[in-house]
Amino acid sequence: MSMDRADIAFAVNGAAVSVNVPPLRRLSSVLRDELLLTGTKVGCDAGDCGACTVLVDGDPVCACLMPAASAAGTAVTTVEGLANGRLSALQASFLAHGAAQCGICTPALLVAATALLEKRPSPTEIEVQDALGGILCRCTGYRKIIAAVMDASRQPASLDFRLPQSGHAIGSSPVRLDGVPKVTGVEMFGGDSFPADALAVLVVRSPHYHASFAFGDLDGWAKTHPGIVGVFTASDIAGKNCFGVIGPFADQPALAEGFVRLRGEAVALVAGEREAILDLDLSDFPIRWSELPHVLQPCEARIEGVALIHGNRPANLLTKGFVERGDPEAALAAAAVTVTGAIDTSYVEHAYIEPEAGYAYLDGETLVVVACTQAPYMDRDDTAKVLGLAVDKVRIVPTATGGGFGSKLDVSLQPLIGLVALKTGRPAALAYTRNESMISTTKRHPAEMKATIGADVTGQVTGMVFEGDFNTGAYASWGPTVANRVPVHASGPYATPNYRAEGRAIHTHGPIAGAFRGFGVPQATIMQETLYDELAGRLGLDRLDFRVNNCLRNGSETVTGQRLESGVGILECLESLRPHWTRATAEADVFNSLNASKKRGVGVASCWYGCGNTSLPNPSTIRVGIAADGTVILHQGAVDIGQGSNTVITQICADALGLPLERFRLKSADTVITPDAGKTSASRQTFVTGKAAEKAGRALREKILRFANVSDQATLQLDGPAIVIREGEAVRHIDLASLAADADGFVFRAEETYDPPTLPLDSKGQGKPYAVYGYGAQIAELEVDLKLGTVKLLKITAAHDVGKAINPLLVEGQIEGGIAQGIGMALMEEYIPGRTENLHDYLIPTIGDVPPIETILVEVPDPEGPFGAKGLGEHVLIPTAPAILNAIRHATGVLVTKVPATPSRILAAIRDKEARQ
Repeated sequence: MSMDRADIAFAVNGAAVSVNVPPLRRLSSVLRDELLLTGTKVGCDAGDCGACTVLVDGDPVCACLMPAASAAGTAVTTVEGLANGRLSALQASFLAHGAAQCGICTPALLVAATALLEKRPSPTEIEVQDALGGILCRCTGYRKIIAAVMDASRQPASLDFRLPQSGHAIGSSPVRLDGVPKVTGVEMFGGDSFPADALAVLVVRSPHYHASFAFGDLDGWAKTHPGIVGVFTASDIAGKNCFGVIGPFADQPALAEGFVRLRGEAVALVAGEREAILDLDLSDFPIRWSELPHVLQPCEARIEGVALIHGNRPANLLTKGFVERGDPEAALAAAAVTVTGAIDTSYVEHAYIEPEAGYAYLDGETLVVVACTQAPYMDRDDTAKVLGLAVDKVRIVPTATGGGFGSKLDVSLQPLIGLVALKTGRPAALAYTRNESMISTTKRHPAEMKATIGADVTGQVTGMVFEGDFNTGAYASWGPTVANRVPVHASGPYATPNYRAEGRAIHTHGPIAGAFRGFGVPQATIMQETLYDELAGRLGLDRLDFRVNNCLRNGSETVTGQRLESGVGILECLESLRPHWTRATAEADVFNSLNASKKRGVGVASCWYGCGNTSLPNPSTIRVGIAADGTVILHQGAVDIGQGSNTVITQICADALGLPLERFRLKSADTVITPDAGKTSASRQTFVTGKAAEKAGRALREKILRFANVSDQATLQLDGPAIVIREGEAVRHIDLASLAADADGFVFRAEETYDPPTLPLDSKGQGKPYAVYGYGAQIAELEVDLKLGTVKLLKITAAHDVGKAINPLLVEGQIEGGIAQGIGMALMEEYIPGRTENLHDYLIPTIGDVPPIETILVEVPDPEGPFGAKGLGEHVLIPTAPAILNAIRHATGVLVTKVPATPSRILAAIRDKEARQ
């Protein structure tokens, strides 16, 4: 029965309001659902993430923890009340500093920082960290947020949002083209625009890792609960109840049939009116469970005779990747020095602040799904398959996406809400709870790895062998990609003439492991880079010099036999770190000579990363045209999940076309409107979609010049609804309004596709898996308390070769955000099923955990990339964890071989070392 309601009056953003709601209804819900102030976000409903922060009588409050009754008579300020018709200095400072990436946490940060600035107009960094410490951000790494708050009152007059002129977009850092909605709170994320008449949907999920189940009287149960419209199960699915991101490996049901393979698997949907669903208790839902034996570790899953999780996959092996070159055994046997090690890593949760959310409705015979995603066309295809619809009868309209990092590549709620909309004829809306998001979506693969590396007396690496079992969980997801990408990259960016690597994706009943910023390469790099430190030590060589002496160069061949003709920037990255290395190691030596209970360490690690799919087609298509009014319309289907593709792709197209950025208007991803620009993953959008945008811009320019009968030396200028073309002294005007427009309203248009040139890998993993690689290296400086095992990070210095920095500010933001996630992986993040299924128990870095970061942008152009640019998104995370682990070993003399390196594990390693001395 619904809770009694009461009239509650208070002020919001200076206006008096009165709502009739249950007194215990969360203030966050009242603001969003009753007053439609969706700038107040909901990330956890537990006060853990802070995304719902508002001001109540001037003080920051988590609105999800405040009952509506407690707001009576107060003055509430939300992000929508900060601008007052124009951006505040703080909002403008956020834009100028690039402090908003995906934007889901931005409103809360702005609100809390506004309260701070009212009291402390010129706060210190510590004061900013204290004021914002309760608000989590997964994208930015916090450093630009701190700078934006500190500078808001110092330099408001210097904020200049003018866009660069023709030919000067590349290399400039204009504010994000989609930035203003992020700082004003009007950006619409997955849960922000549910139709008023939408049915609310609840998902019934398995509490067991492995179990069979049977339903009772579902119809009878529904009738006893007023407001419940229907219960839907796998029997209601008209299509093929099986989806997966890689077609040949697709194996996951949208709703389980008779048994489940993992905790959190969906088995049924309950749809009803919003108020009925809010009050619904599922404890009496008619389902009977029978628990079955389960395995959670690859070593258990591979035991002979253990039950198969999928009957067609012997030994619970999903797939394996393999690369072999030369004779590694002979090379290791002849090596002057060899080192061997083993490293285990943990599940890592993506922890984007926006849980999955969206709604579906019928537009005639077309099912429209409006939801957060990284891959709209993949969502369309899988949703159509599951629901038994033709592909052209499903339309995916991505909302703003509040972080993804790989997990929102897989479909989640799309077929579920689609099913309810089809069965009821009404819009259906669903927003996952934080717990639901964490138990049901993908994770970073836990890895059990071991390797041996050998070198000759001069310090040249002569051979390496690597093998790793990657726990891919109950379903395939991106397991094949991880298994195949890891062996290509496990050598690191170093010349390794004799090499063998095997990566195996093993099924268990654990959480599904999928794509997470690096596809297994961060795990493999920990193995390789920690062994490189040990090898350098055994050889008596400086750790940085050892890497410089072995790194790839132009003309080198990789472990897959690919000859890198140009664009190899790892040497430049390492050399740019040399002065920082010299300073940091000298400072650590001095500190350690004066301190006994605390020791400083300095670590270095490198990375490389192939941009795009591994030896597979990887196309992106971009459409650009000029309308009769002189507007340049860019159909840009690359989903921007915070990394900045909306801005970067436009900058590339603008300079290729030769027209100013300010004349461009974006039409973002929509499977009916925009061409397929591929998924936002694998560090491919700047490179692949950027190249398509460059080609489209140049093609459009060529069409205009050809129409005007001028050479390619001519310049273009838009003057209202006219194009002015100048070549030498000659000037020609094209009246756009006098020309016929096509069905899309274009007078001139171009559409171009780019697919990177790669070659398949043979049976020994030899071939050309990627057309472009990115490179990077980082130094970590830290302090370890030998009595407590705690780590205090002092500084990260990051040098990354991006080919060409299309937008340097956005590049810096990606680097800082990736480093923050690398810090979490190294020191604190460990998803444990059944134990860390919320943002209270699962720890991610807060604003106080990320030290100062110095970024060094290295630009070694790759001729294949747009204007020489390379991808970046994943590279930036890869070196951080191994650099930190190497720094801990430098400080303590011990390597932590189970990641993350928590204080208890560091202490255990120190005590074990002492016991052996």
